[in-house]
Amino acid sequence: MTDRKATLSVGDKSIELPIYSGTVGPDVIDVRGLVQEGVFTYDPGFVSTAACESAITYIDGANGVLLHRGYPIDQLAEHSDYLEVCYLLLNGELPSEEENKRFHDTIKNHTMLHDQMRNFFNGFRRDAHPMAIMCGVVGALSAFYHDQMDVTDETQRQITAHRLIAKMPTIAAWCYKYSLGQPFMYPRNDLSYSENFLQMMFGVPCEEYKPNPVLAKAMDKIFILHADHEQNASTSTVRLAGSTGANPYACIASGIAALWGPAHGGANEAVLDMLAEIGDEANIEKFIEKAKDKDDPFRLMGFGHRVYKNFDPRAKVMAQTAHEVLTELGLENDPLLKIAQRLEKIALEDEYFVERKLYPNVDFYSGIILKAIGIPTSMFTVIFAMARTIGWFSHWNEMVSGNYRIGRPRQLYTGSEKRDYPKK
Repeated sequence: MTDRKATLSVGDKSIELPIYSGTVGPDVIDVRGLVQEGVFTYDPGFVSTAACESAITYIDGANGVLLHRGYPIDQLAEHSDYLEVCYLLLNGELPSEEENKRFHDTIKNHTMLHDQMRNFFNGFRRDAHPMAIMCGVVGALSAFYHDQMDVTDETQRQITAHRLIAKMPTIAAWCYKYSLGQPFMYPRNDLSYSENFLQMMFGVPCEEYKPNPVLAKAMDKIFILHADHEQNASTSTVRLAGSTGANPYACIASGIAALWGPAHGGANEAVLDMLAEIGDEANIEKFIEKAKDKDDPFRLMGFGHRVYKNFDPRAKVMAQTAHEVLTELGLENDPLLKIAQRLEKIALEDEYFVERKLYPNVDFYSGIILKAIGIPTSMFTVIFAMARTIGWFSHWNEMVSGNYRIGRPRQLYTGSEKRDYPKK
């Protein structure tokens, strides 16, 4: 608790509100007592409101800092793998060597989907967006594990976490295979998490698939860098849905639905659309001038970030990975990728972009990497959702493990006052 107070004057009333401090970051003013005084705060988008207390992820946008359980994201990307990061987010500490091996083995043993789930895919059109399929299939998991969804049971929550982490790559890859009309590829327990995903995406039953280690490493880094990002729109959606006591599969499906929005999860897809619109290196200068013109609706996608007012710490890792992938695949001369590399150079050197800190962000580089690997843009957000599942679940688990209340945002009502129904 705290003995510090903020004083708010409302009319002739003076209201004292407690001030709390976190481990790091700005102080917060507890405004819960305002409703007793007949007023409450107005904060569209909740950009100035802490709706929860969390010990999972910390972001300092002004200084380009992203910490998972205290560990900087660049250190995790360099020294860890995705499943170890999953363990960290879920449990709060890095695993011992024995715990890490056991966790990896557990995930490998949960990768298969119930055979009846194939029927769910058959119910969708072949040209359905993969996010539509993923949202439906993940929600449907609750129909197969309805006897193990007691949110008050820690063991059941842990098993659910393992199932979701393990099965999301299978679901994601099957969404892609279904759109192609190709046979579903079953998971292989002899492969790593990222290798397994690639073989389910690109393998076929008639020949052996050998994952490229450079591409598998790149995918693993993409998973790590998208694993969690604090109280963003989709995570907040998962928490709000979870506050009703809804089952975890329904909550994760709600997060997928929120991520589907182009303002949230579709940024890396928008980067590729922008590169296609530019079309040729000869057009870059023209589009740069359009981006600088405040009266022109054109915007450079993948530059700057709502949270990071400095360089996106994830982008530094992705930039190096992008160059490794392009070199491995011999795609340095791909037309769209050449445009992307030229834009990157301009953004890092042009005074206009440097002054405004419009640096390339993680979406800019991840879109380039995914395109180079051969993943279609319609799958970009699916992969984002797959990687973010551990973040969503960790926040949901943190919430239901403690004392929580059902979410109930308020509103500023601007409709009609009470009026009587007209007599006829």
